[in-house]
This record gives sequence, C-alpha cells and structure tokens, in this order.
Amino acid sequence: MARSSSSGEGSFIWETIKTIFWALVIAGVFRSLFFQPFWIPSGSMKDTLLVGDFLFVNKMSYGYSYASCPNIKIRRFGIDLDARDICGFLDNDNTRLLGSEPERGDVAVFRHPVTGEDYIKRVIGLPGDKIQMIDSVLHINGEAVKMEPAGMFIETYAPQGPQGRLPRCFNGAVIGAGGECEKERYLETLPNGLTHSILNIGYSSAADDTGVFEVPEGEYFMMGDNRDNSTDSRFARSRDGVGFVPYENLIGRADRVVFSSGGRSLLFFWDWRKDRFLEPIT
Repeated sequence: MARSSSSGEGSFIWETIKTIFWALVIAGVFRSLFFQPFWIPSGSMKDTLLVGDFLFVNKMSYGYSYASCPNIKIRRFGIDLDARDICGFLDNDNTRLLGSEPERGDVAVFRHPVTGEDYIKRVIGLPGDKIQMIDSVLHINGEAVKMEPAGMFIETYAPQGPQGRLPRCFNGAVIGAGGECEKERYLETLPNGLTHSILNIGYSSAADDTGVFEVPEGEYFMMGDNRDNSTDSRFARSRDGVGFVPYENLIGRADRVVFSSGGRSLLFFWDWRKDRFLEPIT
C-alpha cells in the first residue's frame, strides 16, 4: 500500500528539523572551540580596527573557560542565554583548560566583567605590572613607552556602521557633515618591541593623567588604541567601566580582518573596504 502524502510530508519536516538541529550543534561546537565571528561596532580600536571590520577570534590562543561558550540571544523567541548559563561549571576559579597567557600587545576579545558583553581591546598590562598615563603618554613599570608622531588619521565626518555614530575628531569644532575628521596619530612601541598605532583626539584628565594601576595576579589591563574614545581598564569596573579583566574572561586573540564594510549594511557593496580584506592585525 502506498504511503499517504501527509505521512511523506511529516517525514520531510522531521528530517528538516533534524538537519537544522545538527547544523546548529556543529556550528555551536565550532564557534565555542575554534573561531568566533566578531563585528567591530565602535571606534575604540581605530585605526587598528575600523567600524565595520569583520574578523574571526582565535579561541585556541588562550585555551578555554566559561567565556569560550557563546551568548545566545534570540529576542523573537525569548531566548537569552548567557555564557555562564551554558558553561557555568567552568566559572569562578579564574583558570582555563589548555590555557596559555596573552602577550603584551595582543588584540584580545573578552567578556566585560560586569555586563558580560564582548569587548575588544589591546593587552597593555600583565599581572604584576604598574600602569599609568602621564600627560597622554603610557608608562609601564615606571618607564614611558616610546612614541613617534605618524601624521594625521583622516576619515569622513559621517555616521558610521549600523548604529550610525559620528566619529570624534581632533578638529571637531570646525567641521561639518562630510568634512575631514582628523585625529593625531602616533606609533607606540611597547617594552616587548611591538609597535602599533594609537590615536589622540584631545586631553582628558580622567584618561590622559591617571594614578598608578597595579595589575593583580590573574588579571590584565586593557586599553583601546583610540585612546580618547575607549572605555577600558582606566575606568573602574562597573557597567560603564572595564577595570581589570580576569584571565577566565578572555575569549581569544584577533589576528586578521577577514572582511570590512564602511556602510550601514553589509549588502552595500559600494562601501566595502577591499584594501582591508585579510588584513593582519598588529
């Protein structure tokens, strides 16, 4: 006897559900163990990373902790799972499986210690270091890092990315929409010899002249390369500040920009930055 059409349709639907389920499981395992996609939403790491850069975070670089598990948020279905809800058994001891420590100068993604959001900054201070900003110059263990002027970083004064934020500018008081937004650019060399660019917009007493931060054991001091437009470890741990970042909150290292779009949507191909495809992150 031939099967009814309803039976065939039910079998097809069930097979489709199973296929989607296992695809999601495989994607989740890959994302948790190997590489996590990350889209740059703000300008705190300019000009190393621009709004609209897309990259994969290497989770194998520092080993695994609760933060290696993804946050799963699907508001349409009321799903709001934090990494701790999934991998809480790995939490609260500040250790990692197959762990290795970040190096000074790494560009790392980590979980904000209070909000649980994913942040990306540069590792500046290691456990035991003393970090201070004096007149806009970074000091590590009492020594000023080497800084060299590197011209101006120029971008268009216009809304950036899906959030449509306007960039902050050194010359902000004299430009209008579509004008050239300028920032002072410097090359900063860390004690281990790594040289990277930083930007300066203007003087801020809270960010450019600070007390001495003594980095506790098992924690790290993070800073954005866009020094005057970065919420980082210079600001006390809270919903608005990062403070010191525990070892277990690290997610992975960012090594290369895969793709970049300067527009409000990924589909706006005329805004793609082709010169940044597969660009190494230093």
